[in-house]
Amino acid sequence: MKDLNWIKTLILAIAIMVAGYFVGNMHRLGKKYDRYVQVKGLSEREVDADLAVWPMNISLTGNDLVTLRQDIEGQNQKVVQFFKEQGFTDDELTRGTINVTDARENIYNNSSQFSEYRYLATIEITVRTSDIPRLQKALAESSELISDGVLLGSKNSWRPIEYMYTKLNDLKPEMVEEATKNAREVAEKFARDSQAKVGEIRVARQGLFSISDRDQNTPQIKLVRVVSTIDFQLED
Repeated sequence: MKDLNWIKTLILAIAIMVAGYFVGNMHRLGKKYDRYVQVKGLSEREVDADLAVWPMNISLTGNDLVTLRQDIEGQNQKVVQFFKEQGFTDDELTRGTINVTDARENIYNNSSQFSEYRYLATIEITVRTSDIPRLQKALAESSELISDGVLLGSKNSWRPIEYMYTKLNDLKPEMVEEATKNAREVAEKFARDSQAKVGEIRVARQGLFSISDRDQNTPQIKLVRVVSTIDFQLED
């Protein structure tokens, strides 16, 4: 009977020792896992815009609807002809419908009742193309239309043409890889200062890609940017 109690005590002691070992080992591994550094990696690219949109409008005033419609349709044809002579196709040109407003029906503007011209007619024309140099050339030569009696105006006077970059997916893999390498370089510098080594990636958070103008004077050149936040494990 005494031998049985002794065996039970021995088994209990061994169980406590084993449990203590595992608890201590888990604590040690947990502390080791808590040793990490969080850094940010940057990747940037300068790219040329591959799509441009130029929205324009023609506006005319008058008192006779028939004459006004004929005049604005004539100007519309001149604008379309101008862009075709510049080398643009029908697929790159979008013509809107004619919109006519009656100034005397504007109940919120009393002075409009005394306006010299009763009707205002507008029509929109949009050029959408991937040929950026051709569109810039057309913009520079569009003053010729004024000499031809066409009052062509850009819908956005401060930025007549909107430039876009549509091939972001082609850049993503390479830029994410570069941002990760950049982050590891920063982590390795930190580790050297801390007399440690950089281990595996603990957590990686890919930032959002942004596309912006390189500067205000060259909106056709875009800056693509991504910042990734990565936690690297530190080792002795």
